[in-house]
This record gives sequence, structure tokens and C-alpha cells, in this order.
Amino acid sequence: MPLTTDTPRAIVREVGLRDGLQSIATIVSTAHKIEWLDAAHAAGQREIEVGSFVPARLLPQLADTAEVLAHALTLPGLVASVLVPNLRGAERAMECGAHWMIVPLSASHAHSLANLRKTPDEVVAEVARIRAARDAAGSRTQIEGGVGTAFGCTIQGAVAEDEVLRLLQALLDAGADRVSLADTVGYADPAGVQRLFEKARALVGERLAAAHFHDTRGMGLANCYAAWQTGITRFDACLAGIGGCPHAPGASGNVTTEDLAFMLERMGLATGLDVPALLALRRRVEGWLAGETLHGTLWQAGLPQTAVPAADLAAA
Repeated sequence: MPLTTDTPRAIVREVGLRDGLQSIATIVSTAHKIEWLDAAHAAGQREIEVGSFVPARLLPQLADTAEVLAHALTLPGLVASVLVPNLRGAERAMECGAHWMIVPLSASHAHSLANLRKTPDEVVAEVARIRAARDAAGSRTQIEGGVGTAFGCTIQGAVAEDEVLRLLQALLDAGADRVSLADTVGYADPAGVQRLFEKARALVGERLAAAHFHDTRGMGLANCYAAWQTGITRFDACLAGIGGCPHAPGASGNVTTEDLAFMLERMGLATGLDVPALLALRRRVEGWLAGETLHGTLWQAGLPQTAVPAADLAAA
């Protein structure tokens, strides 16, 4: 479909180098991570979460985040983000020049204690300290507060929507530049996604910047579509659908980058992504992850050879 200034756009933020790799046993070399970055950039990806500043003893898979980030910052037009669990990690992100640092917060009190050893409100207080340190340092690194377990929790069970909304606003009040919502354990359904995202957008508007879904129960793409219907245009995804949460037994991973890109393009949205190039990158990454379970469907069936995009049919 020819692109015009009126063509709706969507961003697929690749999180495989962080969320994906931290959840598997294989440790990918720094050289291969840099190859991944280069190929993803060549395929049109312009937002990539490249790692996390956490102690290497906790996540040896991400011990080289500083080196990977340094390379990411050399790629033209690439917005590089890192996950930071606390002020110390944020200081490293700022020192290394990350464009964005993402601070995870679990709306589930039980999951927050298990995952971060802090209550949700203690995480909010940490964001306030990070903002103060950022401003004092004159750093340009932006802060995104990511509210996870927004649709339920394997430990706690139900998570009240009012609590999710309270925490979104609290993060912004504490100094986050924007916020996002995540279905950490794969409990979300499209109706619930549309309802919560509509409420969140009514509360914080365009500062609700992204949706992060796991495909644990096969509803990841449907949930992305439901969020898009509320106005969300940035979606997290992992190449080959890797990743997950240690507190979500049986989780199959994140929404698959190549499947999501294909869906969005078929819907007539401009993503800037070269889907065949993403499939080729998937094959390379598969070689680095021998023995690991990968996910997704497009790689099995391939791209349609004769189908006409739905958007073109509608315009005919």
C-alpha cells in the first residue's frame, strides 16, 4: 500500500535483547547481540530495549548491557532503552547515555515483593529519587514507568483496575515522563484490555505510551489489536516470541515481533519494518539459541505470495 502523510503508523519496540534473553538459560555473546542490533536496525527497527542494568550475578545474560548500549547509540535514528530496577541502575543508564530507562512496577503487591522486593509504592518513591538524580545531573535520559501485572497475577490473583490507575498517576506525579501497561503473566483478554486502556488514556492521555503483552494463552496479538483500538501505537515485542516471567509458570513468551509487524502492516499501518528481513534475523537468532524454545507462526507459513492486503481491498 502506498504510504501517504495520512497513513496511520505504529511502532514495534523490540525487547528481545532484554526481556527475551533474561528469561532463557543461553547466554548470547556480545558479538552476536551487536549483530542482532545491526540486523534489526537494518530491518527498520528504531526503538530497541537493549538490556538491563542489574547485578551480573542476578542476570549474567545481561552483564554486557553497557557494551551493547554503546553500540546501539552509534546506530542512526535508533532510540535505545534499558530496564532499571532502582536508583543505582538508573545512574548507570544515565552515565552510559541511554535514551530511555524503564522502571518496572508491579500493580500486584505480592508480585512486586517477589520480583523487586519492594511494595508498589516503594517503587514509586524510587522513581521520585531517580527523577531527582536525573534532574540534578542534567541528564537527558527519559523515564518510563512500566506497570506490570496490570491484568492479574499468578501469585495474588485479581488486580483491581482502580489500583492500576492509581499507580499510573502516582508514577507520573513522582516524575516519570511517560507510563506503559504490561500483561506480565498473560492473563489479559481483548475486552479487558480495551476497558483498562480506555480508562488509562482518559486519566493520563498521551503519556500512556506503550502496551506490553505476553502470548501465554494465545491472545497476544488480539490484545495488541484491542489496545490499538484505544489509540495505542507503540507495542513491545520479542523476536521469535522469547521471554517471559519467572512467576508465570508455563508462559510461552512475549508477542512475536515478526508476527505483530505482519499483522500491523496487513491492517494498513506503516511500521517501517521489513518483515522478510525480520524473518531472516529470526533464523540467525535461532542458531544462537540452540535448544531453546522459540515461538511464533509467520516463520512456519511464510509470507502470503498472492494475497492482496486488506487495506488495498478496502480502497479498491
